[in-house]
Amino acid sequence: MKKVLASILMAGSLLLGGAAAHADKSGGTLSFLVQPEPPTLASYVSTSGPIGLVMPKVYEGLFDYNNDGTMVPILAESYSASADGKTVTFNLRKGVKWHDGKPFTSADVQFTVMEVLKKVHPRGPNSFREVTSIDTPNDHTAVFNLKKPAPYMMRSFSAYESPMVPKHLLEGKDIKSAPLANNPVGTGPFKFVEWKKGQYIRLDKNKDYWQKGLPHLDRIVGRFIPDASTRTAAMENGEVLYAAYNAIPNIDAVRLKERDDIDVTTEGYSMINPMALIEFNTKEGPFVDPAIRRAISVAIDRRFMIDTIFFGYGKPATSALSSNFKATNLHAEMPNYPEKGDKAAANAILDKAGYKRDGNGVRLKAVLDLIPYGEDWRRAGEYLKQALGDIGIQLELRYEDVPTWLKRVYHRYDFQMNVNYFYQLPDPVLGVHRHYGTDQIRKGTHFVNSSRYSNPKLDALLDAGAGEPDAAKRTAAYKEIQQILADDMPVVNLFELEFLVVYNTKLKGAYGSAMGAYGSFREAYIDD
Repeated sequence: MKKVLASILMAGSLLLGGAAAHADKSGGTLSFLVQPEPPTLASYVSTSGPIGLVMPKVYEGLFDYNNDGTMVPILAESYSASADGKTVTFNLRKGVKWHDGKPFTSADVQFTVMEVLKKVHPRGPNSFREVTSIDTPNDHTAVFNLKKPAPYMMRSFSAYESPMVPKHLLEGKDIKSAPLANNPVGTGPFKFVEWKKGQYIRLDKNKDYWQKGLPHLDRIVGRFIPDASTRTAAMENGEVLYAAYNAIPNIDAVRLKERDDIDVTTEGYSMINPMALIEFNTKEGPFVDPAIRRAISVAIDRRFMIDTIFFGYGKPATSALSSNFKATNLHAEMPNYPEKGDKAAANAILDKAGYKRDGNGVRLKAVLDLIPYGEDWRRAGEYLKQALGDIGIQLELRYEDVPTWLKRVYHRYDFQMNVNYFYQLPDPVLGVHRHYGTDQIRKGTHFVNSSRYSNPKLDALLDAGAGEPDAAKRTAAYKEIQQILADDMPVVNLFELEFLVVYNTKLKGAYGSAMGAYGSFREAYIDD
């Protein structure tokens, strides 16, 4: 713990030093791409990608994380844990104010975690599953009381993952429909000013920000440009200086990288572990039978998708867990995940399960809903339509706007199969459990168990894996979890995404956070 605290304090001193070093870089407006337009600004309710691009500039978390994983103190200056790991005490920063002038206190932390994140946030119920209560002995101390140790919790305090929200503006209101959703009031380096629907979101410098000398920029403007070629042109001519999460299609990013004034990086996603996948409706429709879902996984040429559609950026999925979890001995390669696909084997699975072809060679028909995040996903849908057609599954593609898509999948369960991507995050408890646990069938909550898959044995293993302190036993639990999911396949993982950031080289200081584009941009500046 002393080493952890020392790292936090060192990171804090580096952060403050950075502010002084660039004090002469103040001013300017950063225009960047937000693709597509967010469905809401309530980042405490939805983790939809476009929301993450905007709101960590307004809301803050207790900590941020550097690219090497070091914790950086933000609203908490430090923390300490009891010997048994069941009590974690956070020492909060003094002198922090909400954008409306009210003081930030431990009451806000208590309310945020217990009444917001644990109840309505997509991942909060898992991140804070062991937190039973939070004591507030004074305005600047928050004491988390846990049923059992939860070390993974300490990786979930970024502004994107666990935004602290103002108790005085949410208490007594319906959290999901409160006016704060689209008129946000945070503690962050930028204040919300305007949302011009269909055009932009404007954030202005918080002149009362707690960290002296920051932010450098006067204004941030998140622009919505539906057409991919127009987005690329905006980057080429300098209208926008930053584009993340494949807002610039990979085919254009590879070309733009050759320019002297534009660069491309895959850094800034180390805390996220994104996985492209297919979700199935396991309760009704054509994909109730696991055999069909297994056949689909077997038929897909993951290497083709990565090389042809995403221009080599990505790694084929080999189980329900990202291969990045090999570092903690949790990942294991599983059957039904051939890198290049095996259509003969997929056809054999369907033949054995009794799904016969009609006169046109069709075994079954279905609608594939595509995540509405750009042209790469449309091309992925076209490939899947062709590949599954070869095994007798005839697909119709549906591409809708973000709010309609979210409501269809997570509010109404009105879908059959859905191409999507999930963040598996630094620990499976944070990012994977929400996809499969029976307790994560939470109608109206985004990016949880929309398949409505329920398996009591798996639930018990998820619970055991979350709280198992013995590394070998935890490894065994997750291997069994992956074996069950490779057989039942409520979700078919496609490939581990490598998102690109395309940026103008005159934009500096925007790349230090492990959250990347989901960072605050408090240290960003324009070097003209």
